[in-house]
Amino acid sequence: MKWMPYAAALLSVSPIVGHSAVYLTTEQAQQLMFPNSSMKKVTVHLTADQIKSLKKSSGIYYAFKADQVYKSSDGGWMVIDQVLGKHEMITYAVALTAKGVVKQVEILQYNESYGGQVRDASWRQQFIGKTSASKLVLNQDIKNISGATLSSKHITDGVKRILQFYQLVLQSLG
Repeated sequence: MKWMPYAAALLSVSPIVGHSAVYLTTEQAQQLMFPNSSMKKVTVHLTADQIKSLKKSSGIYYAFKADQVYKSSDGGWMVIDQVLGKHEMITYAVALTAKGVVKQVEILQYNESYGGQVRDASWRQQFIGKTSASKLVLNQDIKNISGATLSSKHITDGVKRILQFYQLVLQSLG
């Protein structure tokens, strides 16, 4: 069989596909976080000073896109953002009340092969009730997850960034 060595060679150079899972779509997250409300997408343009402030206050130095911001008919907000896990991006959503208090955090897409424990409701519930005045420091007011340290830290920083975004921008859009 002349083709067998070639087939084996092709298979040996095929890329290793990482673990990737989409848990919720944007629409599913909206229904879960604001079940009795209608949602409207809001266009937000950040100034250079606002971008700089968000980077400084959250510790996340890549740009916040602010392209998935939704206002609920009850006055609350849902913001979808991404943070880096260990190697791959984590897409998550934060629901805020009209007063900027964290109502819920959901993981929409997780691409890492390890650290998926950040999806556990018991870990995500630590954010409920937090505001832009909250510290949000891993191993202090937010517990770390062994085996998911980078994902835990980066999601914590991401929630902090969204809370600062509320204070800087969304609060004035009321």
